[in-house]
Amino acid sequence: MQKILTLNNISVAGLERFPRDQYEVASEIQHPDAILLRSFKMHDMEIPSSLKAVGRAGAGVNNIPVDKMSQLGIPVFNAPGANANAVKELVMAGMLLASRNICQAWDYTNKLEGNDAELSKLVEAGKKKFAGFELPGRTIGVVGLGAIGIRVANVALSLGMKVIGYDPQITVKAAWQLAADVEQAHSVDDLVSRCDFITFHVPLVEGTRNMLNAERIALMKKNAVVLNFARDGIVDDLAVCAALEQGKLYAYVTDFPSNSLKGHERVIALPHLGASTGEAEDNCAIMVAEQLKDFLENGNIVNSVNFPEVVMARTEGSRLAVANSNVPNMVGQISTAVADAGLNIIDLLNKSRGEVAYTLADVEGDMPDSVVERIKAIDGVLSVRVL
Repeated sequence: MQKILTLNNISVAGLERFPRDQYEVASEIQHPDAILLRSFKMHDMEIPSSLKAVGRAGAGVNNIPVDKMSQLGIPVFNAPGANANAVKELVMAGMLLASRNICQAWDYTNKLEGNDAELSKLVEAGKKKFAGFELPGRTIGVVGLGAIGIRVANVALSLGMKVIGYDPQITVKAAWQLAADVEQAHSVDDLVSRCDFITFHVPLVEGTRNMLNAERIALMKKNAVVLNFARDGIVDDLAVCAALEQGKLYAYVTDFPSNSLKGHERVIALPHLGASTGEAEDNCAIMVAEQLKDFLENGNIVNSVNFPEVVMARTEGSRLAVANSNVPNMVGQISTAVADAGLNIIDLLNKSRGEVAYTLADVEGDMPDSVVERIKAIDGVLSVRVL
């Protein structure tokens, strides 16, 4: 019986992927084989020695000590793209809210007093304060062309906008999904200088912290709109507020409120609603649950943020799954340990990612404990499982 510890409320649609006759799933459980979570912060958590995998029902993994997991030979899975449509729709809504001054107009209307006739006069007198602009013909810059950024870029094109994208690490798979009319920017500076809207869809790492700062804002067009539905810290809030006060920027729409932003008349700050739809929660939970299940049962790795992608069809016999430091001769030592026991390797797949390597080997017959212990004793081996 495999044990899954849930550290947050996880969609039932995902939990149902774990058959109850094979898995025990609970929010309080001893010696878990895997952890399933959303926003719970694991950095100060004592890691159970039984733990084999961590699954994040979402894209970002800032709340998980990924480096520590790597050192322990524990893959961390996420669900990239599962909430992409939800975030895309909110970005589009943010563009419309900003360009048509909808939030400011709503606030104005709600504060009006008087009878209906008086309200009607006040509405007509005040509506000129909230005149906005339309999207067709405007240019939007999309920084980060992953699952979300691609969808934003493509739908912006369909609205008649010009789209400029920037992502030096775009994958071939992602490029195939991107509309051909999206123009490539040579740098972030190049992008920000040419756009009426700028939206960010990158993870928060050292290289993206305060990616939009005072220096880059100075390069932007007057009355541009900034949207941040990626991560808190990508945009320098104080620099944006200063630019709004100076009339340099038209509006800032963000999913990450702060005291410096709260209540500002040109800021639309939302309570981290990007993935807050029932569909997105279901999709994220289902994706990560299936990935955890495949890893626990077959050793396959898909959508891990710290391990290579390794998928190998099952054959008869035992399957050996080994995580190790990415150093020379590890496969040779593992193969020798198996061969010295008189066992034949039917199939083998080894891949590496950064400092971590991972090997799947299907072996005829049963795997003796003595072979497992010998492999565990190899310098650089992080974890060993027999499936």
